[in-house]
Amino acid sequence: MDRFETLTAFVTVADQRGFAAAARALGTSPPAITRAVAALERHLGVTLFQRSTRAVSLTDEGAAFLDRARRILIDLREAEQIVMGGRSTPRGQLYVTAPVMFGRLHVLPAINALLARHEDLNARMMLLDRNVRIVEEGIDVAVRIGALTDSALRVVTIGAVRQIVVASPEYLAGQGTPVSPADLVSHRCIVGSGPRAAGAWSFGTRGETSVSVTPRLTVNTVDATIAAAEAGLGLANLLSYQMERAVAAGRLVEVLAEHAPAPLPVSLLYESGRAAMPAVRSFIEAMRERARHSAWGRR
Repeated sequence: MDRFETLTAFVTVADQRGFAAAARALGTSPPAITRAVAALERHLGVTLFQRSTRAVSLTDEGAAFLDRARRILIDLREAEQIVMGGRSTPRGQLYVTAPVMFGRLHVLPAINALLARHEDLNARMMLLDRNVRIVEEGIDVAVRIGALTDSALRVVTIGAVRQIVVASPEYLAGQGTPVSPADLVSHRCIVGSGPRAAGAWSFGTRGETSVSVTPRLTVNTVDATIAAAEAGLGLANLLSYQMERAVAAGRLVEVLAEHAPAPLPVSLLYESGRAAMPAVRSFIEAMRERARHSAWGRR
Protein backbone atom coordinates (compact mmCIF):
# COMPACT_ATOMS: atom_id res chain seq x y z
CA MET A 1 0.00 0.00 0.00
CA ASP A 2 1.56 3.34 -1.03
CA ARG A 3 1.98 6.44 1.12
CA PHE A 4 -1.02 8.31 -0.31
CA GLU A 5 -3.29 5.36 0.37
CA THR A 6 -2.15 5.20 3.98
CA LEU A 7 -2.69 8.96 4.36
CA THR A 8 -6.18 8.61 2.87
CA ALA A 9 -6.98 5.81 5.31
CA PHE A 10 -5.69 7.87 8.26
CA VAL A 11 -7.67 11.01 7.33
CA THR A 12 -10.85 9.02 6.67
CA VAL A 13 -10.63 7.21 10.03
CA ALA A 14 -10.21 10.60 11.73
CA ASP A 15 -13.15 12.07 9.83
CA GLN A 16 -15.42 9.05 10.28
CA ARG A 17 -14.25 8.40 13.87
CA GLY A 18 -13.91 4.71 13.31
CA PHE A 19 -12.17 2.05 11.24
CA ALA A 20 -15.35 0.32 10.09
CA ALA A 21 -16.97 3.61 9.07
CA ALA A 22 -13.80 4.60 7.19
CA ALA A 23 -13.82 1.27 5.37
CA ARG A 24 -17.42 1.83 4.27
CA ALA A 25 -16.61 5.37 3.10
CA LEU A 26 -13.64 4.14 1.04
CA GLY A 27 -15.32 0.97 -0.23
CA THR A 28 -12.81 -1.41 1.32
CA SER A 29 -12.57 -3.75 4.31
CA PRO A 30 -11.87 -2.79 7.95
CA PRO A 31 -8.74 -5.00 8.06
CA ALA A 32 -7.34 -3.14 5.05
CA ILE A 33 -7.87 0.19 6.82
CA THR A 34 -6.33 -1.18 10.02
CA ARG A 35 -3.26 -2.38 8.12
CA ALA A 36 -2.88 0.96 6.34
CA VAL A 37 -3.00 2.99 9.56
CA ALA A 38 -0.67 0.56 11.31
CA ALA A 39 1.82 0.86 8.42
CA LEU A 40 1.69 4.65 8.68
CA GLU A 41 2.22 4.51 12.44
CA ARG A 42 5.25 2.24 11.97
CA HIS A 43 6.68 4.59 9.37
CA LEU A 44 6.22 7.65 11.59
CA GLY A 45 7.18 5.89 14.79
CA VAL A 46 4.17 7.26 16.68
CA THR A 47 0.67 6.17 17.68
CA LEU A 48 -1.94 8.16 15.76
CA PHE A 49 -5.13 6.81 17.39
CA GLN A 50 -6.26 5.74 20.82
CA ARG A 51 -8.31 2.60 20.22
CA SER A 52 -10.97 1.07 22.42
CA THR A 53 -13.90 -1.26 21.88
CA ARG A 54 -16.27 1.72 21.79
CA ALA A 55 -14.40 4.63 20.27
CA VAL A 56 -11.42 5.79 18.24
CA SER A 57 -9.79 9.14 19.04
CA LEU A 58 -6.70 10.96 17.85
CA THR A 59 -3.62 11.08 20.02
CA ASP A 60 -1.81 14.41 20.36
CA GLU A 61 0.57 13.29 17.63
CA GLY A 62 -2.34 12.23 15.44
CA ALA A 63 -4.12 15.55 15.88
CA ALA A 64 -0.92 17.44 15.00
CA PHE A 65 -0.45 15.28 11.88
CA LEU A 66 -4.05 15.43 10.65
CA ASP A 67 -4.05 18.93 9.14
CA ARG A 68 -0.77 18.28 7.32
CA ALA A 69 -2.01 14.97 5.97
CA ARG A 70 -5.26 16.55 4.80
CA ARG A 71 -3.32 19.32 3.07
CA ILE A 72 -1.08 16.80 1.29
CA LEU A 73 -4.09 14.92 -0.08
CA ILE A 74 -5.77 18.15 -1.18
CA ASP A 75 -2.58 19.30 -2.94
CA LEU A 76 -2.33 15.95 -4.73
CA ARG A 77 -5.95 16.10 -5.87
CA GLU A 78 -5.51 19.69 -7.02
CA ALA A 79 -2.34 18.83 -8.95
CA GLU A 80 -4.13 15.97 -10.69
CA GLN A 81 -7.07 18.19 -11.57
CA ILE A 82 -4.85 20.97 -12.89
CA VAL A 83 -3.03 18.50 -15.15
CA MET A 84 -6.39 17.15 -16.27
CA GLY A 85 -7.51 20.73 -16.88
CA GLY A 86 -5.93 20.60 -20.31
CA ARG A 87 -8.77 18.34 -21.35
CA SER A 88 -11.84 20.14 -22.57
CA THR A 89 -14.40 17.71 -21.17
CA PRO A 90 -15.38 17.95 -17.47
CA ARG A 91 -14.47 14.77 -15.62
CA GLY A 92 -13.56 13.59 -12.15
CA GLN A 93 -15.28 14.96 -9.05
CA LEU A 94 -16.67 18.47 -8.63
CA TYR A 95 -16.98 19.50 -4.97
CA VAL A 96 -19.37 22.40 -4.29
CA THR A 97 -20.71 24.01 -1.13
CA ALA A 98 -23.73 26.34 -0.89
CA PRO A 99 -26.42 27.53 1.55
CA VAL A 100 -29.02 24.82 2.11
CA MET A 101 -32.11 26.30 0.45
CA PHE A 102 -30.25 28.15 -2.30
CA GLY A 103 -28.33 24.97 -3.05
CA ARG A 104 -31.50 22.92 -3.29
CA LEU A 105 -33.36 25.44 -5.45
CA HIS A 106 -30.63 26.75 -7.74
CA VAL A 107 -27.32 24.89 -7.42
CA LEU A 108 -28.64 21.34 -7.59
CA PRO A 109 -30.48 21.94 -10.92
CA ALA A 110 -27.27 23.35 -12.43
CA ILE A 111 -25.28 20.34 -11.26
CA ASN A 112 -27.97 17.95 -12.47
CA ALA A 113 -27.69 19.48 -15.92
CA LEU A 114 -23.90 19.11 -15.91
CA LEU A 115 -24.09 15.47 -14.84
CA ALA A 116 -26.61 14.75 -17.57
CA ARG A 117 -24.22 16.14 -20.19
CA HIS A 118 -20.95 14.67 -18.90
CA GLU A 119 -20.84 10.95 -18.13
CA ASP A 120 -17.34 11.08 -16.63
CA LEU A 121 -18.21 13.83 -14.13
CA ASN A 122 -19.27 13.18 -10.54
CA ALA A 123 -20.37 15.80 -8.03
CA ARG A 124 -20.37 16.20 -4.28
CA MET A 125 -22.47 18.91 -2.59
CA MET A 126 -22.09 20.24 0.95
CA LEU A 127 -25.19 22.28 1.80
CA LEU A 128 -24.73 24.29 5.00
CA ASP A 129 -26.05 27.62 6.26
CA ARG A 130 -22.58 28.60 7.39
CA ASN A 131 -19.29 29.23 5.68
CA VAL A 132 -16.75 26.43 5.50
CA ARG A 133 -13.01 26.60 4.89
CA ILE A 134 -12.69 26.22 1.14
CA VAL A 135 -8.98 25.47 0.91
CA GLU A 136 -8.77 23.18 3.93
CA GLU A 137 -11.84 21.17 2.90
CA GLY A 138 -10.69 20.77 -0.69
CA ILE A 139 -13.80 22.48 -2.10
CA ASP A 140 -13.73 23.42 -5.78
CA VAL A 141 -16.37 26.16 -5.74
CA ALA A 142 -18.29 27.79 -2.89
CA VAL A 143 -21.56 29.64 -3.43
CA ARG A 144 -21.79 32.53 -0.98
CA ILE A 145 -24.55 35.04 -0.26
CA GLY A 146 -23.53 38.32 1.37
CA ALA A 147 -20.51 40.57 1.69
CA LEU A 148 -17.16 38.78 1.36
CA THR A 149 -14.02 39.26 3.39
CA ASP A 150 -10.80 39.93 1.56
CA SER A 151 -9.01 36.78 0.49
CA ALA A 152 -6.78 35.34 -2.20
CA LEU A 153 -9.74 33.45 -3.68
CA ARG A 154 -11.22 34.36 -7.03
CA VAL A 155 -14.73 35.80 -6.93
CA VAL A 156 -17.40 35.76 -9.63
CA THR A 157 -20.55 37.70 -8.72
CA ILE A 158 -23.56 36.28 -10.54
CA GLY A 159 -26.54 37.99 -8.88
CA ALA A 160 -27.99 39.52 -5.75
CA VAL A 161 -30.84 38.87 -3.32
CA ARG A 162 -32.88 41.23 -1.16
CA GLN A 163 -33.88 41.20 2.47
CA ILE A 164 -37.64 40.79 2.58
CA VAL A 165 -40.01 41.01 5.54
CA VAL A 166 -43.24 39.09 5.02
CA ALA A 167 -46.36 37.93 6.81
CA SER A 168 -49.50 36.05 5.87
CA PRO A 169 -52.55 38.02 4.69
CA GLU A 170 -54.44 36.68 7.72
CA TYR A 171 -51.81 37.98 10.15
CA LEU A 172 -51.79 41.45 8.55
CA ALA A 173 -55.59 41.56 8.56
CA GLY A 174 -55.66 40.83 12.28
CA GLN A 175 -52.58 42.68 13.51
CA GLY A 176 -52.18 45.49 10.99
CA THR A 177 -49.41 46.24 8.50
CA PRO A 178 -46.19 47.87 9.75
CA VAL A 179 -45.37 51.05 7.84
CA SER A 180 -41.95 51.73 9.37
CA PRO A 181 -39.27 49.53 10.97
CA ALA A 182 -40.10 51.04 14.37
CA ASP A 183 -43.54 49.42 14.18
CA LEU A 184 -41.92 45.99 14.56
CA VAL A 185 -41.67 46.38 18.34
CA SER A 186 -45.43 45.89 18.58
CA HIS A 187 -45.58 42.92 16.20
CA ARG A 188 -44.99 39.20 16.60
CA CYS A 189 -41.75 38.20 14.92
CA ILE A 190 -40.36 34.85 13.81
CA VAL A 191 -36.60 34.39 14.03
CA GLY A 192 -34.87 31.56 12.22
CA SER A 193 -31.48 30.61 10.86
CA GLY A 194 -29.47 32.63 8.36
CA PRO A 195 -28.08 36.16 8.16
CA ARG A 196 -30.87 37.64 10.30
CA ALA A 197 -30.90 35.01 13.03
CA ALA A 198 -30.02 37.61 15.66
CA GLY A 199 -32.63 39.67 17.47
CA ALA A 200 -31.86 42.87 15.55
CA TRP A 201 -33.14 43.46 12.01
CA SER A 202 -31.39 46.04 9.80
CA PHE A 203 -33.05 48.47 7.42
CA GLY A 204 -31.98 51.32 5.15
CA THR A 205 -29.70 51.23 2.11
CA ARG A 206 -26.61 51.15 4.35
CA GLY A 207 -28.21 49.18 7.16
CA GLU A 208 -28.24 52.33 9.23
CA THR A 209 -31.49 51.48 11.02
CA SER A 210 -31.46 48.56 13.44
CA VAL A 211 -34.58 47.37 15.21
CA SER A 212 -34.45 44.94 18.12
CA VAL A 213 -37.21 42.37 17.88
CA THR A 214 -38.47 39.99 20.54
CA PRO A 215 -39.13 36.63 18.87
CA ARG A 216 -42.55 35.13 19.37
CA LEU A 217 -41.13 31.99 17.77
CA THR A 218 -37.56 30.85 17.11
CA VAL A 219 -36.83 28.00 14.69
CA ASN A 220 -33.62 26.63 13.22
CA THR A 221 -34.48 26.14 9.54
CA VAL A 222 -35.61 28.40 6.73
CA ASP A 223 -38.42 26.01 5.75
CA ALA A 224 -39.84 26.13 9.28
CA THR A 225 -39.62 29.93 9.34
CA ILE A 226 -41.60 30.15 6.10
CA ALA A 227 -44.16 27.62 7.31
CA ALA A 228 -44.64 29.56 10.55
CA ALA A 229 -45.14 32.81 8.65
CA GLU A 230 -47.65 31.17 6.31
CA ALA A 231 -49.51 29.87 9.37
CA GLY A 232 -49.97 33.45 10.58
CA LEU A 233 -47.62 33.30 13.58
CA GLY A 234 -45.90 36.58 12.77
CA LEU A 235 -43.50 38.51 10.56
CA ALA A 236 -40.47 36.75 9.08
CA ASN A 237 -37.29 38.35 7.77
CA LEU A 238 -35.48 36.25 5.18
CA LEU A 239 -34.12 36.56 1.67
CA SER A 240 -36.10 37.16 -1.50
CA TYR A 241 -35.24 33.85 -3.19
CA GLN A 242 -36.44 31.96 -0.10
CA MET A 243 -39.85 33.63 -0.14
CA GLU A 244 -40.35 34.02 -3.89
CA ARG A 245 -42.80 31.17 -4.41
CA ALA A 246 -44.90 31.91 -1.32
CA VAL A 247 -45.18 35.60 -2.26
CA ALA A 248 -46.06 34.78 -5.88
CA ALA A 249 -48.77 32.39 -4.67
CA GLY A 250 -50.22 35.00 -2.29
CA ARG A 251 -49.48 32.94 0.83
CA LEU A 252 -47.19 35.70 2.08
CA VAL A 253 -47.17 39.46 1.58
CA GLU A 254 -44.08 41.68 1.56
CA VAL A 255 -44.00 44.66 3.92
CA LEU A 256 -41.49 47.46 4.57
CA ALA A 257 -40.05 47.07 1.06
CA GLU A 258 -39.14 50.76 0.87
CA HIS A 259 -36.95 50.38 3.97
CA ALA A 260 -35.01 47.33 2.78
CA PRO A 261 -31.20 47.40 2.97
CA ALA A 262 -28.97 47.10 -0.07
CA PRO A 263 -29.12 43.75 -1.88
CA LEU A 264 -26.65 41.04 -0.93
CA PRO A 265 -24.39 39.68 -3.69
CA VAL A 266 -24.51 36.04 -4.79
CA SER A 267 -20.92 35.01 -5.52
CA LEU A 268 -18.87 32.00 -6.56
CA LEU A 269 -15.51 31.56 -4.81
CA TYR A 270 -12.69 29.29 -5.90
CA GLU A 271 -8.91 29.00 -5.80
CA SER A 272 -7.06 30.38 -8.81
CA GLY A 273 -5.48 26.97 -9.41
CA ARG A 274 -8.89 25.48 -10.05
CA ALA A 275 -9.72 27.94 -12.83
CA ALA A 276 -8.16 25.58 -15.38
CA MET A 277 -10.45 22.70 -14.44
CA PRO A 278 -13.15 22.09 -17.08
CA ALA A 279 -15.60 21.04 -14.36
CA VAL A 280 -15.14 24.33 -12.51
CA ARG A 281 -15.45 26.40 -15.68
CA SER A 282 -18.57 24.50 -16.72
CA PHE A 283 -20.15 24.90 -13.27
CA ILE A 284 -19.52 28.66 -13.24
CA GLU A 285 -21.09 29.03 -16.67
CA ALA A 286 -24.04 26.84 -15.60
CA MET A 287 -24.63 29.09 -12.57
CA ARG A 288 -24.38 32.21 -14.74
CA GLU A 289 -26.99 30.72 -17.04
CA ARG A 290 -29.17 29.88 -14.04
CA ALA A 291 -28.85 33.46 -12.84
CA ARG A 292 -29.88 34.88 -16.22
CA HIS A 293 -33.22 33.09 -15.92
CA SER A 294 -33.80 33.79 -12.20
CA ALA A 295 -35.09 36.84 -10.36
CA TRP A 296 -31.96 36.93 -8.16
CA GLY A 297 -29.78 37.12 -11.26
CA ARG A 298 -31.50 40.18 -12.71
CA ARG A 299 -29.83 42.83 -10.58
